[in-house]
Amino acid sequence: MDITTTVIIAVIAIFSIVAGVVAGWLSRKKMDEANARAGRAALEANRAAAEAMAVETRLAAENTKKEADLYAKDVVFQAKIEFEKETKERKKELQVIEKRVEQKEENLDKKFEAIDKKDSDLQRREKQIAADEKKVKDLEDEAARVVLEQRSKLEHVAGISAEEAKTILLASMENEAKLDAGKLLKRIEDETRAEAEKKAKDIISLAIQRYAGEYVSERTVSVVNLPNDEMKGRIIGREGRNIRAIEAATGIDIIIDDTPEAIILSGHNPVRREIAKISIERLIADGRIHPSRVEEVVSKVEGEVNQAISDAGERAIFDTGLHGIHKEIQKLIGRLKFRTSYAQNVYAHSMEVAFICGVMASELGLPAKMARRAGLLHDIGKAVDHEVEGPHAAIGADLAKKYGEAPNIVAAIAQHHDASPESIWAVLVQAADSLSAARPGARREMLESYVKRLEDLEKIAKGFSGVEKSYALQAGREIRVMVENTRVSDEGAVVLSKDIANKIEKEMSYPGQIKVTVIRETRAVEYAK
Repeated sequence: MDITTTVIIAVIAIFSIVAGVVAGWLSRKKMDEANARAGRAALEANRAAAEAMAVETRLAAENTKKEADLYAKDVVFQAKIEFEKETKERKKELQVIEKRVEQKEENLDKKFEAIDKKDSDLQRREKQIAADEKKVKDLEDEAARVVLEQRSKLEHVAGISAEEAKTILLASMENEAKLDAGKLLKRIEDETRAEAEKKAKDIISLAIQRYAGEYVSERTVSVVNLPNDEMKGRIIGREGRNIRAIEAATGIDIIIDDTPEAIILSGHNPVRREIAKISIERLIADGRIHPSRVEEVVSKVEGEVNQAISDAGERAIFDTGLHGIHKEIQKLIGRLKFRTSYAQNVYAHSMEVAFICGVMASELGLPAKMARRAGLLHDIGKAVDHEVEGPHAAIGADLAKKYGEAPNIVAAIAQHHDASPESIWAVLVQAADSLSAARPGARREMLESYVKRLEDLEKIAKGFSGVEKSYALQAGREIRVMVENTRVSDEGAVVLSKDIANKIEKEMSYPGQIKVTVIRETRAVEYAK
């Protein structure tokens, strides 16, 4: 290739480059102009849209204003109509009220006229009454003057003043009234006592005749007899292991002292004490006494005693002819077989009370079964009173209520020691309880408490005026009071006996009743010479 060709090619290349640059510049310029025209068009469109929106907004505002004006006019029109309607109604009501007021004014005018007429009549009558009062006063003055003259004459004739005569008369009337009241009280008391004693004797004698309860005397501690004193050592065991095993298994304290051929079991739970007694007797009979054998025997005896308790409860229910008593209540009744009160077996006591209650209820025309039920359950609180705090009556009532007994039975149990029972069933239970507990040989008391009760009885009686001597008789069931005949009359003796009885009821607690006998003796002494 020669130089000319090379130059031509270079020139063509340079020309192509220049042409490309010029073409690019021209196309860019056209694009800028097109963009500028598009921007101006967009601005024109936005301005036109804004103007159109402003026109539409103005038209909408005008339409809204017109609608608001129309609505306001409509509301005003409706309010006007309602106001006119209400105004018409108020006018009608006012017209009716005006008519009523006019009628009342007419009635008031008539009443005022009648009142004026009555007032004039009253004034006329007042004048007449004033004149009559003046006449009466004149007559009273004349009568008072005559009475004074007659009183003066009477005082002169009698030799005493009117006040003295009044005092004498009042004293005489008071003495006569007291005497009559005492006689009436004595007669009423004699009649009432005779009738009450007769009826009570009939009921009580019939109850006691138809039932005689078995009495079992038990002590608060149990004694186990031994074949010989060597058995004490076997019961104690090596280093005391046997006696500790027995006490741990039964929960009862064992007292081994110098008492020949006997040991003493002590514990608050009578059932546990019975289990311990039977267990020790069986261990002695068997001859094998060691801790494992002790546990085996105690477990077996415990099951037997629990079964005996259940059987005793069922037997009590069967003997009393009752039904529907809860099983737990039956077990509590059976537990009473091992409970004593003042050495009286509570199980036997409950049976006695049940039968006596039934007999008395029959004589009084009351349901006998309900009475027997109340009597049988009255002391069930004593079955657990060593485990639960509170008086046995309240504990028993809670248990009876818990196991579905009737409200009458619950009330009788709760009130059988109250001074003022609220139901007839509680009264029957109290009477039967007193009969069972107070009969000779039923219970035993400590000598100190027995002597103190007698002394308290005599002290209460001697505290009354006119009492000379007092003696407590029949183990405190009766007190005889000797009075001075110059200070206490026959009628006063009746009042004194009631006062002494009331004070005994307030200050002492005792089973059954205490008879108060006031004796007034008059002696006439003369000597033959």
